[in-house]
Amino acid sequence: MLCMHNLCSCTFIIPEFSILNEARETVLKIRGPCCTCRCCADVEFHVLDADGTSPVGKISKQWSGLVKEYFTDADNFGIQFPMDLDVKMKAVMLGACFLIDFMFFEQKQNNNRNRRY
Repeated sequence: MLCMHNLCSCTFIIPEFSILNEARETVLKIRGPCCTCRCCADVEFHVLDADGTSPVGKISKQWSGLVKEYFTDADNFGIQFPMDLDVKMKAVMLGACFLIDFMFFEQKQNNNRNRRY
């Protein structure tokens, strides 16, 4: 079982996640920016080694242009990780990209809009 764990680290502003292996040992860490709403720029979440000291990759929400960002809900993401990373860890990184999109970039929908009576 591979998973991501949301750490409550000493900082309350910067999001940080740990990617765990089957033995629940930290393999990688993901550290995000303090502000995820940047206009005209990419938003980068840095992938760090288990100690959290050396960068090994990144997950970035890529700026698509004003018209696409404002009028659509479509987002473009890029993932960079070491080529020698285990295939299972690469799959978890892909899942981390979906989690980051859901947590930071998806708008909350009004649940009453789709309800039928």
